[in-house]
Amino acid sequence: MMDTMTPERTKKKIDHVNSQSELSDISPVMSMGKNSKIITFDELSNKVSALGMPKTIVQCHGVFDLLHVGHIKHFQHAKSFGDILVVTITADRFVNKGPGRPYFTELLRAEALAALGCVDYVIINDHPTAVEAIKRIRPNFYVKGVEYKELNNDLTGKIVDEEEAVRSVGGQLQFTQDIVFSSSVLLNRFFSPFSSEVTSYLERLKQRYQVNDILKYIEGAKDLNVLLIGETIIDIYHFGEAIGKAGKEPVLVTKYHREETYIGGVLAVANHLSNFCAKVTCLTMLGENAEYESFIKDKLNNNVEPLFHYKKYSPTIVKRRYLEEYTSQKLFEIYEINDSYLEEQQRAEFLDSLESEINKYDLVIVADYGHGLLDETSVKHIEDKSNFLAINVQSNAGNHGFNCISKYKKADFVSLAARELQLNYRQKHISVLEQLKKLVSDYSYKNIIITNGRKNSYSYRADEGTFEVPAFTTTFKDRVGAGDAVLAITSLCAAQNAPAELIGFIGNVVGSEAVNIMGNQSFIEKIPLMKHLVHLMK
Repeated sequence: MMDTMTPERTKKKIDHVNSQSELSDISPVMSMGKNSKIITFDELSNKVSALGMPKTIVQCHGVFDLLHVGHIKHFQHAKSFGDILVVTITADRFVNKGPGRPYFTELLRAEALAALGCVDYVIINDHPTAVEAIKRIRPNFYVKGVEYKELNNDLTGKIVDEEEAVRSVGGQLQFTQDIVFSSSVLLNRFFSPFSSEVTSYLERLKQRYQVNDILKYIEGAKDLNVLLIGETIIDIYHFGEAIGKAGKEPVLVTKYHREETYIGGVLAVANHLSNFCAKVTCLTMLGENAEYESFIKDKLNNNVEPLFHYKKYSPTIVKRRYLEEYTSQKLFEIYEINDSYLEEQQRAEFLDSLESEINKYDLVIVADYGHGLLDETSVKHIEDKSNFLAINVQSNAGNHGFNCISKYKKADFVSLAARELQLNYRQKHISVLEQLKKLVSDYSYKNIIITNGRKNSYSYRADEGTFEVPAFTTTFKDRVGAGDAVLAITSLCAAQNAPAELIGFIGNVVGSEAVNIMGNQSFIEKIPLMKHLVHLMK
């Protein structure tokens, strides 16, 4: 029977639709048409020109994720500088305060600002910073909150660029002098995506550490001279659409859509590190015919120096992953690999490279994927010669049960997944914490972090004991590469003698960002990570 609905019933049903998800599907053009204050840069020029007489234009810029009384007072004060107040907001795709931010979409944020009487126009900025918006609006006054008067409060350093842009168009930078509130504090308190246990942990952490106690280890990484050792892996993601079972065989059939190629393995670790360090040297192995070498050099960041060896009778390692496009669910994988150890002559050449390089570095990081590069001799050499040694020994389909942390007898820092710890002891029914205690007693490891997926991590240091840190992951796209990201950043912290709990905390924040990256499409960046840490500590 057809469901006939009266206009009243229709309206009631629509009112129950979640406003955020509903508005996120509406195009900016449609939304702007509903509110004459929400305009484009071009429309602003036309509107100002139509006024005839010259008007003093004031511009404010920000995310304004949760509109509060501090913002309102800021805008009221800003409006007093001129005739027209234009507020530009950061588009959703450029907000880098961690997963789950912005809490409100750009259209909802724009509508909230447009509802204020003191705001004349709102523009969603289509650039990552305010600089381009300033140059297009050409304000007489660009107004920031008083908290930005101290340059140290601006993690991005963009306030300097913004001031230069304002001056280039003949304007002035001004600061409002009023009460300061924080959207992040309010969002953490009233709109937290975390469980009560995680929220309570963060409150306890804030009692023990100030945000600068954490950020100094991120900033200090730039002074470290880093050598990275491990296998090169090329990750190729094949995206398709599952269309059913083959007619004559029990085989899943997919329709090909597209593919993406990423640098993986030790190269991904190198790019993570390069966003924090002045320079990274990467000692690695390609196939005999140097497949993908030009691609690799193009994708590595400029401050990564690769030192390539070429393995005889071997291809450059390629791991192909086949995924359902719309769910990102992996269907199966294919490896192109020769995982035998190096031949004697090549082993000698590799050891010569180690001998000539290893003493030059403050920090040596080994990403051991168990594909034949690192044998007992090279491991012993690395252990004996490194000034500070950080290790991850990874378990994967190609080495399952054969590549364990026990091949390294001593290290300054070890980063492992809980599953890799279990494989080392061939025990899955003993708790992670119990196995960590056994690892500490069996080997000479000074610092250890054990990541445990969505649950937590355990961070140990010889003179401090063990700390349990909750996970901060609320959403994820892909787990591949998350361990590499955690290894990279936590190694930098451990090398600076950071407290065990802070290593675990920073590692879990990095992990929450890494699982929201498809493959190694992008890498952990310094400023967004610092913003994420600051947000959690407010």
